Amino acid sequence: MKVGIKGAGVAGLALAHELVSRGVRVELLEKHKDLTASASWLAGGMLAPWCERESAEEDVLRLGQASIGWWSKVLPGQVRHNGTLVVAAPRDTGELSRFASRTSGFVRLETDALGALEPDLAGRFAKGLHFAGEAHLDPRQALTALRAKVSESGAKVRLEAQHFTAATDLVADCTGMASPDPHLRPVRGEMLILHAPDVSLSRPVRFLHPRIPVYVVPRDSGVFMVGATMIESGDQGAVSVRSTMELLNAAYSLHPGFAEAKIIETGVGLRPAYPNNLPRLTFTGNTLSMNGFYRHGFLLAPHFAMEAAGTIVQHLQEKSLEANH
Repeated sequence: MKVGIKGAGVAGLALAHELVSRGVRVELLEKHKDLTASASWLAGGMLAPWCERESAEEDVLRLGQASIGWWSKVLPGQVRHNGTLVVAAPRDTGELSRFASRTSGFVRLETDALGALEPDLAGRFAKGLHFAGEAHLDPRQALTALRAKVSESGAKVRLEAQHFTAATDLVADCTGMASPDPHLRPVRGEMLILHAPDVSLSRPVRFLHPRIPVYVVPRDSGVFMVGATMIESGDQGAVSVRSTMELLNAAYSLHPGFAEAKIIETGVGLRPAYPNNLPRLTFTGNTLSMNGFYRHGFLLAPHFAMEAAGTIVQHLQEKSLEANH
């Protein structure tokens, strides 16, 4: 059995891993020269099913919880199990209450406990929510490591390629906004990567604001990802001045040390989304589409990859039985 996969973002790579682990031969195509062109490359890497429930369906919480264990097992040492901290400026404490009312799995923190959890934020916020069960990873390191793992496991990963080297029994389309699916819509996300050696955070911090809530995700060596806008637009042009100002202002409001930070990268990605903002698996002939991950790629790709792999194996086995009769 051979399956061809189009698209080497988090969805395509996760599916390749699940198929290879089931003994399926896989050829994975990526039309770009490397992995940096996918929306996955610009992700925050937060494995935050409880926080995401604030603005997402129950399925995101239910299906996303297992992703933390999946990533920890597949890429040992890549996941940081430090939880998520949610805070708001004193004038916006109503936003914190609203967030709490829509989520679960948190502990309420007062000033001292919050400062003990994140010393660099000590005295800056009177209240916070700590979602201890959540985690995060560096998406770029994860994508690179996952590509290497599926290659070592026998999958053929080909960059700058659009055609399979041999016939396939089934094709899986994981191409995001490059998919021909007319039901997908683009949601523009803009982000910044800052080098802020004067700031130290151990976990993602969500800073609530009525106009543009942002998150700050720590990476290695004083680097932070600040994101992300959600704009109903297919424009993939450069980050706008307005978004840059909003993101930087939020980062500075969270910690004044960001005033001396250096902007080392800006990025824009188009998230593929269906009308309900939930992913879909769709079979059409011998093509399976796995798409529509919106802002939940790293969170939901493990579940849908496992489900898709099971469906594909069953489909191929049934085809084999029919051919033998």
